[in-house]
Amino acid sequence: MTLKTNLMAAALVGVVTAPAFAEEVKIGVPSWTGAQAIAHVLGEVVTSRIGGTVEYVPGNNATIFQAMDQGEGDIDVHPDVWLPNQESFTNQYVDEAGTVTLSSNPYEGNQGFCVSKDFGEANNITDIADLGRPDVAALMDSDGNGMGEMWIGAPGWASANVNEVKVRDYGLLDFIEPIRAEEAVKTARIKDSIAKGEGYAFYCYEPHAVWFMFDVMMLTEPTFDPEKYVMVQPSDDADWYEKSMVATKDDLKQVQIAWSNSLVDRSPAIAEFFANFALTTSDVSGLAFEISANGRDPAEVAKDWVAENSDRVDAMLGL
Repeated sequence: MTLKTNLMAAALVGVVTAPAFAEEVKIGVPSWTGAQAIAHVLGEVVTSRIGGTVEYVPGNNATIFQAMDQGEGDIDVHPDVWLPNQESFTNQYVDEAGTVTLSSNPYEGNQGFCVSKDFGEANNITDIADLGRPDVAALMDSDGNGMGEMWIGAPGWASANVNEVKVRDYGLLDFIEPIRAEEAVKTARIKDSIAKGEGYAFYCYEPHAVWFMFDVMMLTEPTFDPEKYVMVQPSDDADWYEKSMVATKDDLKQVQIAWSNSLVDRSPAIAEFFANFALTTSDVSGLAFEISANGRDPAEVAKDWVAENSDRVDAMLGL
């Protein structure tokens, strides 16, 4: 009886002292470099400082937000929510459904269109309207179809939808062919065009590694005017392209992380860290540069950043 009693007592102690749950998180990873960098910084802090487990799940904005809304742990966090670009998702899941939380610690983003400085200066290209000059469009025509190519973003990017509308509403469609492709394709094309002295224009934004990698310049656009910026995303209306009108520069962006509300119950320490997480524009540009320009693994870059910024990480963890 004594042995049986002791075994039962030991079992009870084990039940009482064992963790009620394991801190774990699945981090969504969109295709752009800044998002990949931030995703791995989040993951590095979770594994090295909280002692949790992390899984990285590639996905576009719609996929990540839908998974966060479902709250089943398929994807728990979006590392790089650009607003108002992704406002259709935050309106649906943060404001209306109340299933997703948006961080209150954003960094600032700026969006536009770029050319290399050499190309711009050689052809007096300073404004977006200059891309509609026939001589400039001809210099940007790499496939001989009579249209200059301009990269507007990757498939699945909300910003690419905005840029497609802009090309139309800036009156460029007779001269410019908007191209959607993965960001790696754009980066390779910038490098190739500079090496060959060819013309090329592309959607650009900061923070981003491109500012460290190449000598590029952002073109001017009409000053942001909310009355001329009416953007309807495909997730809101199948006729989004016809119902949108964007003939002005984007306003400065607020960029932050978002996570599933279900994470608070499943992994409260991770959720608390996410609520305190904050990076600067300079942080993200530096991280992206290490990944894109220096070809380093995002996990390795994130590990170094966390080690070099231990005081800031401590503050995010409430230590």
